Amino acid sequence: MEVQTRHTPAFGVARVVLAAGEAVQADAEAKVASSFGMGESRQARGARGRGPTIFTAPGDGGWVDLAPRHPGDVYALGFDGRTGWSIARNVVLARPPTIRPDESWPPLQSLFGSDSGFLEHYSGHGQLVLAAAGPVDALTLDRGEVITVTPGFLLAYPDSLQCRLRAVDPAGPQSVRTGEGLELDFAGPGTVLLQARRHS
Repeated sequence: MEVQTRHTPAFGVARVVLAAGEAVQADAEAKVASSFGMGESRQARGARGRGPTIFTAPGDGGWVDLAPRHPGDVYALGFDGRTGWSIARNVVLARPPTIRPDESWPPLQSLFGSDSGFLEHYSGHGQLVLAAAGPVDALTLDRGEVITVTPGFLLAYPDSLQCRLRAVDPAGPQSVRTGEGLELDFAGPGTVLLQARRHS
């Protein structure tokens, strides 16, 4: 699988190029166009049966162009098979079968408790295509360097970073589902990916 991006960073489109029989999962509504013969199958989810679509290349390979619903950048995040990433919820535009979501990843459970927080964890190898609300900033932290990030601007961070969630004002409103009233402290080494705008 190869990812080519264009019209970035304001109105990004990702072209996912697949070899024969390769597949990628995405929202059916994200499809702009594809090469002829690209297979599409809808995955069932819940009572309505509306899940993601699996796009599968025919025998001579093919491509599918994907675009998010909102303006912003598209970013291909490489996974090396060793280091996982925590990703902002609802920003994954396309996922190959070689990258899997870890729904019960212990560090996120300890961060959010029993609630479903504003992050989800992925591991594996390949490229995960993310839809950012604005241009993507990659902030590389040295060992021992610490920064504070507002959750609404966070796109992703690797397992190599230390992360702490805390309240901006302990007496104010807080939500682990949206990040309202919270901040994240990151300690290096590692790279934090930020989006220059908040998702609406």
